[in-house]
Amino acid sequence: MGNFPEIQSGIKGASSIVVETKDTAKAYGSGLVEVFATPAMIALMEKTAHESVQPFLPGGYLTVGSEVSIKHIKATGLNKRVKAESLLMSVEGKKLTFKVEAYDEEGKIGLGTHTRYIIEEKPFMESL
Repeated sequence: MGNFPEIQSGIKGASSIVVETKDTAKAYGSGLVEVFATPAMIALMEKTAHESVQPFLPGGYLTVGSEVSIKHIKATGLNKRVKAESLLMSVEGKKLTFKVEAYDEEGKIGLGTHTRYIIEEKPFMESL
């Protein structure tokens, strides 16, 4: 199956978390301070994108992330809520390109693009 008519540009997603110690740069090893880690922000953005399109895929299919181009523009402290939003901008066969943004309670903290590919889970896992 190579055609996914249900997947069309314009699909939106949103998800949020409250920043905990496990989400900090210090915990990730990506820095030494207890602020929301860039890798944690990217993970939230990826989760938001993949969850937004999953309901439109047939059984046995899912998406895998392949590229992120993200700017983390503002630090967020512990116990603050972070919300990620995604917008599917383009569909080229199995390639999906998303606009992603993240916000905390005071405004935008990150933005960029994220690419995912539609795969069939069983053959993909067997090929590893």
